[in-house]
Amino acid sequence: MIYSKHGLAMTDSFEGCKLIAYPDSKGVWTIGYGHINGVYEGMTCTQAEAEMWLIADVKNAEAAVNRLVTVPLSQNEFDALVDFVFNLGIGHFASSTLLRLLNAGDYAGCAEQFERWDLCDGKEMAGLLRRRLAEEAEFKGDSDAGQ
Repeated sequence: MIYSKHGLAMTDSFEGCKLIAYPDSKGVWTIGYGHINGVYEGMTCTQAEAEMWLIADVKNAEAAVNRLVTVPLSQNEFDALVDFVFNLGIGHFASSTLLRLLNAGDYAGCAEQFERWDLCDGKEMAGLLRRRLAEEAEFKGDSDAGQ
């Protein structure tokens, strides 16, 4: 499957774009639309570079969802999962109860798992909860998700 324009807009709305590197909530140097590979303090980028990294990072998340999910998905479900993987990383997704429930065919149980991923270093993060709720709504087919 391929990430939709609607899904990409959801990722963009939560990530935003910063052309100067900044430490994220965990202290990881980040730039552009949540890009972390090779980023260092003081680094800058152009809008074109940020968009290029966004596409590459989305492709990695997309490939992981396509590889790890063994049950059929709707476009909404796929988009929600790609955003989730984009934000949390492939490793977290691969070892998650969310994925285990989904691959067992428990779509409802999977949807309920999104909200469990609203912590950063053990602390609840309002921004993460908003994102997880939007992903859950997108997964369930709510057309207003991420808006």
